[in-house]
This record gives sequence, C-alpha cells and structure tokens, in this order.
Amino acid sequence: MKQLGSILRFSYVAAIFGFILLPVLSLVLFSFQDGAVALPPLRGLSFRWYEALFADGRMMAALRNSVVVGLVSAALCTVLGFFAAYGLARYRPKGAQLLRGYLIAPLGVSYLVIGLGLSLTFSELSIGRSLVTVTIGHVVINLPLAFAIILSQMSEQQESYERAARDLGARESRVLSLITVPMLAPGLLAAFLLSFTLSWDEFVIALLLTRFDVTLPVEIWSALRTGLNPKTNAAGTIVFGLSIGMLIVTYAFIRRRLERRR
Repeated sequence: MKQLGSILRFSYVAAIFGFILLPVLSLVLFSFQDGAVALPPLRGLSFRWYEALFADGRMMAALRNSVVVGLVSAALCTVLGFFAAYGLARYRPKGAQLLRGYLIAPLGVSYLVIGLGLSLTFSELSIGRSLVTVTIGHVVINLPLAFAIILSQMSEQQESYERAARDLGARESRVLSLITVPMLAPGLLAAFLLSFTLSWDEFVIALLLTRFDVTLPVEIWSALRTGLNPKTNAAGTIVFGLSIGMLIVTYAFIRRRLERRR
C-alpha cells in the first residue's frame, strides 16, 4: 500500500511537470527540425534554422537590444535595490515599514497596467518610445524583487561587523566596499541575474514602450504574426536556454557560498 502511494505521488508530480514542460520541449525539439514547416512529424534534425536566425539582421539586432536592456536594467535594479535595502535595514527611518511596502507594491501590479501607465506618462512628458523607456519600465517592475532579495540577506551579524569596523576608524565607504558588499555578494548576484532574466524575456512592457528598436520577444511576436516558422522556434529556444542558464548559475553560486559558510 505504501509503495502504491509512492507510485501515485510520483506519477502525479511527473504529470504536472510534463504538462508544464511539454510546450517548451516541443519548441526546442522543432527548432532542430530540417523541414520548412514546424509541425509534426519531425523530419530530420538540422541546425539550418539557427543558421538562418543568426543570419537575420533584425533578429540579431533585437537580440543585442535585449542583452543591453537586460544588463543595464539589472545593474540599476541591483544598485538601487542595495541602497534602498541598506538605508531601511541600517538606519531604520520613521515609516520604514510603509516605505518597504511601497517599494514592494509593484510586484502585485499587472505588467499591462504598469506599461500603460508608463506609456501615458512618457507621452505627457513628450518622451518618445525607445530602448531607454523600456529600460526604465524594466527597472520599475524588477526593482521590487531586487530590493526584497537584498533586504532578506541583511542580518544582524553583518551589522555587528560593520559597527566594529566603524569603531576601528573605517570610513563608511570602506565599510561598504570591504564588509557589506562582500558579505552580500550572493544576494547581489541573485538580484542581478534574476532581474536580467526577467528583463530578458519580458514582452508586454517592451511592446508598449518601443517603436523601431525592439527587443527579441517583440521581434519574435512580430515574426509569429505571419505564421509558424522554425526560425522563431530557434529564437524561442535561445531565450529559454539563457533564462534557465542564468537561474542555474544563480543557484549554483548561492549554494556554493552557503556551503563555504558551513
């Protein structure tokens, strides 16, 4: 009876993961299809659609745009999130709980609402839609996550080390660079990589805030409007692969740091 229960639990979990991953696995599999139609049955394996993707100037420009927007927005989110978390955790101003809730609040707001709000705001300010406005939009949606991750890593033990360094005559800049930042390195890296990952494959805000220079998800969406194309499967596979790779790197780094502390 116990063995039957284990089999049923395993089957249930396998069915759930299969349901979630099947579309992604189909995308990856048919990106290697040799035929011109991305439909079953699979007709041979080939890298022809990846070659076509890398030869497509618009796709490559959109890929570069996604990387630039992701790196810049992730860096801004990490820096701003660090200083916000440090200020609330160490100086504890009046209304700190209210400020913390205010900073995290955008996590509960739809990307569509944020995108429309930013689009209206930029229009009122006569700011044209571009990669700069997309970067601002991605900072708005990813900053709360970066702030929450970094704040969760700030402990009383770190604060005691910082206080000891100040007592020994260290300036605030040296306390931050030699104690605070190294001790928060796993959290800072996690905030950066997750912010980059979320920016990398974000679509709604990128669609609403760009015009001519677009990111890769928007370019893939534009290509899909003309019908199924194995080249878009290859582009989607690259987006998925990089996202998973970033998450694996983040997990491995944090796990390694935690094992060293033990």
